[in-house]
Amino acid sequence: MLTLLTPLATENPLLPAWPEVIMSVVFALLLTFLIAKYVVPIFERTYAERTAAIQGGIEKAEKAQADAEAALQQYTAQLAEARTEAARIREDAKTQGSQILAEMRDQAQTESARIRTQAQAQLEAERTQVMTQLRSEIGGLATTLAGRIVGESLSDDERARRTVDRFIADLERNGDASAVAEGETTGAGRS
Repeated sequence: MLTLLTPLATENPLLPAWPEVIMSVVFALLLTFLIAKYVVPIFERTYAERTAAIQGGIEKAEKAQADAEAALQQYTAQLAEARTEAARIREDAKTQGSQILAEMRDQAQTESARIRTQAQAQLEAERTQVMTQLRSEIGGLATTLAGRIVGESLSDDERARRTVDRFIADLERNGDASAVAEGETTGAGRS
């Protein structure tokens, strides 16, 4: 065996010795076995975990994107519905506003007509009251004046009343005649 370990002078120095070659092959096989048994499974497990994490992240991202798209569509639909509702509310408000204005205008016209009618009735009542009051005052004054002019007392109520009525009738006739004459003068002046 010693002969195997010692190199012969005739051997080629570039070729390795057979025991070294066998030991190198055994060591390489042993190293390959150990790497395949212990290191490769760790790498495979890490690779699988990373692949699963990446795939899960992609799925989560796709799901989140789908959820975002659905939320966007829902938001867009709600926004369109809200705009439609707002337009309807505006139209209702315009319609109600015009109805309220029309009702208020009608109420104002009705109230104006009522106030006008009431004022005319009040004026007519006041006119009648003033005319009655004037008749009595004018009658008293006319009786007193007539008594002074005639020189006799007109203390008889019936006689005084007739005299007063006749005097007022004359005044009314003269008032109508002067109003007609004034109207003719004004009409002639315009022509």
